[in-house]
Amino acid sequence: MPKQILVVLSEYGYWGEELVGPVEAFDAAGYRVTFATPTGERAHALPPSLDAEYIDPPLGRSVTTRDMARRARELDESSRLDNPLSLADLIPERPYYSALNHLRELEDYHARRDAAVLDLVTGFDGLVIVGGSGPIVDLANNERLHELVLAFVSADKPILAECYGVAVLAFARDVESRASLLWGKHVTGHPKEYDYKDGTGFLGVDFNMGPPPYPLEYILRDATGPDGGFHGNVGKETSVIVDYPFVTARSTPDSAPSGALMVEVLDNGLRRHGW
Repeated sequence: MPKQILVVLSEYGYWGEELVGPVEAFDAAGYRVTFATPTGERAHALPPSLDAEYIDPPLGRSVTTRDMARRARELDESSRLDNPLSLADLIPERPYYSALNHLRELEDYHARRDAAVLDLVTGFDGLVIVGGSGPIVDLANNERLHELVLAFVSADKPILAECYGVAVLAFARDVESRASLLWGKHVTGHPKEYDYKDGTGFLGVDFNMGPPPYPLEYILRDATGPDGGFHGNVGKETSVIVDYPFVTARSTPDSAPSGALMVEVLDNGLRRHGW
């Protein structure tokens, strides 16, 4: 049986290459890929990620080749992204503590949540969280996605997160212990030097946030603790860290190698890489 991969995309825009890299690696390995979004709306690529002439402000150069722009556009416009799974339909939301019948609602929530995440984890061998600015809006603090991440970790199945998608791993915490899943782990992600000073944008809203609302590097440094570590690898062309069950990728050029390393994790038992 081919391995099954669940790829989660933001409805507010994903970075084209950060989807192409893993998907092409999975296709080459013969895996089957299923897509999901927070509410089941079709995901779309951020326009700058399809433009080879776009100059990335922090790096001062284009980060998208003409060939990658073509491949990203072809995938973005294909039918593969149509009709994604809806996390909102599949995984229940924890009730407010102010609910009138909180105890009964919480019991019902736990029963439905456990059944839902068990079904998803049983059906998939790995989870991927694609990056771009969109995940800042609807993935980073998405409690349904947090429950899925917790379930994959509990089942000892790998998770690949890219760019701002890595924030999900820092925020996905058991509601009782509040302990970081990344404590003692080594990760990479968008470093402070790569953050925009202005122009952080999202699909579907006429809003220029300016800089990102949080510096991901600082969050990851705190989340990994004194025995783990954040590796920005600034000045190096690529940065991908494997500290099982997590595969983390810094930014755009790390997408293809992160997909290849996820295949190594799944097929050959790779447990550590990059530090």
